[in-house]
Amino acid sequence: MRRPPLFLALLLAGCTPPPGELASDPAPAGPVAIAVVQGSGQRSPLEGREVVVEGLVSARFGGLDGVFLQSEAPDADPATSEGLFLPQPDDAQPKLRVGDRVRVLGTVAELGDAGNTLTAIEPREVEVLGRGDVTPLALASAPPSPGDWERYEGMLVTITTPLTVTGNEDLSRFGELRVSFDGRLFAPTEMAPPGPAARGIAAENARLMLRLDDGRTSRDPKTLWFLPGKRLQADAPLRVGSVLGGVTGVVDQRFGGYRLQLSEALGSIEQAPRPAPPEVGGDRRIAGFNLLNLFNGDGQGGGFPTARGAATEADYLRQQAKLVATVQALDPDLAALMEIENDGYGPDSSIAGFVAALNAAGPHRDWRFIDTGTGPGDNPIRVGMVYRTSRFTPVGRPALLAEGPFRDRSRVPLAQAFRAGRGPVFVVVANHFKSKGGCGEARDGDVDQGDGQACFNATRVESARLLNAWLAKDPTGTRPAGHVLIGDFNAYAQEDPMRLLRDEGWQDAFARMKLERPYSYVFQGLSGRLDHALLDAGLADRLRGAAEWHSNADEADAFGYVSGLDPDGPWRASDHDPLLLGLDLAR
Repeated sequence: MRRPPLFLALLLAGCTPPPGELASDPAPAGPVAIAVVQGSGQRSPLEGREVVVEGLVSARFGGLDGVFLQSEAPDADPATSEGLFLPQPDDAQPKLRVGDRVRVLGTVAELGDAGNTLTAIEPREVEVLGRGDVTPLALASAPPSPGDWERYEGMLVTITTPLTVTGNEDLSRFGELRVSFDGRLFAPTEMAPPGPAARGIAAENARLMLRLDDGRTSRDPKTLWFLPGKRLQADAPLRVGSVLGGVTGVVDQRFGGYRLQLSEALGSIEQAPRPAPPEVGGDRRIAGFNLLNLFNGDGQGGGFPTARGAATEADYLRQQAKLVATVQALDPDLAALMEIENDGYGPDSSIAGFVAALNAAGPHRDWRFIDTGTGPGDNPIRVGMVYRTSRFTPVGRPALLAEGPFRDRSRVPLAQAFRAGRGPVFVVVANHFKSKGGCGEARDGDVDQGDGQACFNATRVESARLLNAWLAKDPTGTRPAGHVLIGDFNAYAQEDPMRLLRDEGWQDAFARMKLERPYSYVFQGLSGRLDHALLDAGLADRLRGAAEWHSNADEADAFGYVSGLDPDGPWRASDHDPLLLGLDLAR
């Protein structure tokens, strides 16, 4: 759970009666059924009125400053919930326990923002009448629509069907998981072009996804009480794709949507296994790595915290060690890099430090980097390229494209020609297009159009157009046999920039190798590819394999370099999965 306590922050926002309602209306002579208080709409028909209700305490959440009440005998209307929230700070009297049968005199309130409120009763008097048992409602499937969770709001439920973890990025920070009733969920524009089909996928995703919460408002919880051992562990990392059973809690509504406040530890967890590094065919291996803002301070142990990356030298050393472990596991001959500090190419630069660490770690000690002199570009982060001298020989000088959107939005692409053995000259291009973030700065066509492509789509489209036109002019002057584009394009597979490149003849390496539902990134519970590898006709027939190593995107943040939970392994070295291509290039 997250943000300021609901009892304080939402009480002020939600308790004012709607226009026309009279808070001074007399209370009914006897108890009002909880289902009548809830009604069948988003807000209570009795909002602002004083009523008496009776029910059983189904769950107590000290972290939410309250308890939930539930009817002992449900009514006959499936559209009306049998649950209600009762704000009660820890020091309130009487101290309520799960199973208490209570009578409450209070005012009906809707807590929260206008579109997502939780029906509650603000108490004036609370009386304990005795004890009873609450039986959770069994749910075997997702409701017909996201709004249909309203009929269960405030009720204790047990979900009897397995739930798949589809997002864990908020687990360490807020104690929250995104789960799905139907396996891994994908970004709509990964699966379909913007339009009706993508909107249909988005609607189905919203129906199938549910957030599990830990019943607390604190940030960065010290324990995850609902997990075995009350924390994440290397042998139980709770990766995306893990399957949960025996999930019990109260349906709650706050912070923009419905969620299940867990009242019991998870009944069972089938851990999704950590995958072995992929193997690809071909005589040469080319990789793409997003380094998650690899900044090395002043390069001499000082200069921390850095502008974007590590806060301390110890953090930086752990970050670099995890990235080196990733390279060792994938064993590429050449790698395009994204999100590395733009601090030159001297011995104290971030890229020089990374290459030195690769050579020191072995088993290969012939790593070198491409030196463009300056930049590329003046963005705090840049792309880069490293290679093994025994496997590739650079041909000519690197070429840079620093015009149009590459001046101040997308990072400047780096193109370098190489030859392997007696094979043909070919060009590798490292790319990093403008992200989908920072929407407040977007103007005109870059404003989010609401079609699933987020903001700055126009910039990414123009970046793709210019990149294609630039490469058609042979910027390296080497008359290469072909090109490979690799990097973080910040666009899902069916979005405009990627469709433009494919329409121009670039071939998706993963589609060509017939990989099913590839992904390299997980955001808000949705998987997809922001990272791509594209080949032109000159190289496509030389492709022998393409793979993503899901060492990062499916992992919880707790396994990243900051926590130190897994300091030496490759897991969560970045938020993007690395890509690996195998090609026949030596002849």
